[in-house]
Amino acid sequence: MKWTEQQIPRQDGRVAVVTGANTGLGFETARRLAERGASVVLAVRDTQKGKVAAARINGDVSVRELDLTSLESVRAAADDLRAAHPRIDLLINNAGVMYTPKQTTRDGFEMQFGTNHLGHFALTGLLLGLLLPVPGSRVVTVSSVGHRIRAAVHFDDLQWERSYGRVAAYGQSKLANLMFTYELQRRLAAHGTTVAVAAHPGISNTELARNAPAVVRRPLTWLAPVITQSAVAGALPTLRAATDPSVLGGQYYGPDGPGEARGYPRLVTSSPESYDVSVQQRLWAVSEDLTGVQFPVGQVAATV
Repeated sequence: MKWTEQQIPRQDGRVAVVTGANTGLGFETARRLAERGASVVLAVRDTQKGKVAAARINGDVSVRELDLTSLESVRAAADDLRAAHPRIDLLINNAGVMYTPKQTTRDGFEMQFGTNHLGHFALTGLLLGLLLPVPGSRVVTVSSVGHRIRAAVHFDDLQWERSYGRVAAYGQSKLANLMFTYELQRRLAAHGTTVAVAAHPGISNTELARNAPAVVRRPLTWLAPVITQSAVAGALPTLRAATDPSVLGGQYYGPDGPGEARGYPRLVTSSPESYDVSVQQRLWAVSEDLTGVQFPVGQVAATV
């Protein structure tokens, strides 16, 4: 049976925070959740764009400033959210950058790793206390098929200071998203309330790929009608991961078509590298050190 937006359960009484929700996949995710009755927070860098997006959504929607390239902004956003909401049911780590030229965040991190992984890692750690008491709460982190492309966690040069490849750097950040999800789920399991799930949108026709190298961008432009899908369809794996009652912690959802490029959302598997527990735990420790954020869930010994 194909999972569609019609199967999203009612979300009345639930609070959902969606990062990067003013456009593309994040907007479509927020729109569907609000239409199903959730109180949705658009956590966005540009609040004016966020307000324009909120005006296009039917339902209970608010806007909060969040710049994932700044840990100061992440902490301020978390403080604002804690003050405004006594609980959070869904945290959807959707925002991201892709194939950017070499540049750094305000804290000196490589832009893609700093935004896609470290910013969301810090935000999740700072907000997790609002999710843990809530039965059925979820942290959904959006990864990418790009986690398979030239992807590894380069602990010897995490910030790409010696050399830089935008495709490989993006792959590292998206692989980190998955490793974060799997390690977070391991730590959450003992609490029995909150779960961590991952999703990817396939190849969606959004503005995210605007920085792609010409060798990638041109074929995507020519083949777009065949291999890509709309943001509406691309948001479905995230929506399933966030709302399907059958979803379990540690699962990963993506399109069911060839190469997981497009189609209806289903349970998928990630690369063999993403399941390496020792690398997951090392990445977690490094991420805590770089962000200064400690999670309210402790390490669990890996099972052999």
